[in-house]
Amino acid sequence: MMNPTAIATYWDAVAPLFDEEPDHGLRRRETREAWSRRLASWLPAEAALQVLDVGCGTGSLSELMAEAGHHVTGVDLSPRMIERARVKLRTAGLEGRFLLGDAALPPTGDDRFDVLLSRHLLWTLPDPQGALRRWVARLRPGGTLILVEGRWREAGRSGVPYVDGAETLPWHGGVTADELTTAIAPLVTDLRLDDLSGAPTLWGGPVTDERYALIARI
Repeated sequence: MMNPTAIATYWDAVAPLFDEEPDHGLRRRETREAWSRRLASWLPAEAALQVLDVGCGTGSLSELMAEAGHHVTGVDLSPRMIERARVKLRTAGLEGRFLLGDAALPPTGDDRFDVLLSRHLLWTLPDPQGALRRWVARLRPGGTLILVEGRWREAGRSGVPYVDGAETLPWHGGVTADELTTAIAPLVTDLRLDDLSGAPTLWGGPVTDERYALIARI
């Protein structure tokens, strides 16, 4: 079992440099606009949705959601990531609620959401299939699950080796679209995939690994 304190310490350590990655900080206008368009295409048509962003990191996608008029709750295990997310939205003049806690078991009590969003988180979880079940339970009937995932070689962020024992994680190195579809299909309806590998603007340049979004209704 991996140590939650060690995991939080790892992400705290990389937090100051996290937004330097084009798809993390969304500092380039074209990258930011590309993510904004994709999110809009995945979301239901209604305005002012209640959105839960699990593993929110520094809050870049939460910020885009708030800009679009949605009510955002972000959850992350790293105090420094949460603080940066709060500052990011406050600086932009936007509202958002950010909670410190385990993204696999969001500390949101009995709250239910219209949308649950997760990006590149599942590879970090010791029980990703359990997390998927718990996430689905946080959605209202008819809610939307958005999982931005992929399969890649994960060797640590920003030159910092990841936590000891990471190689034992079920989806270490990411999860293929086929694997994730098999895991989530019994829990959802209207499942579809959006291939993101051929969209270099999202990532700040071309990628050669598998990247996609899985969008499903509950």
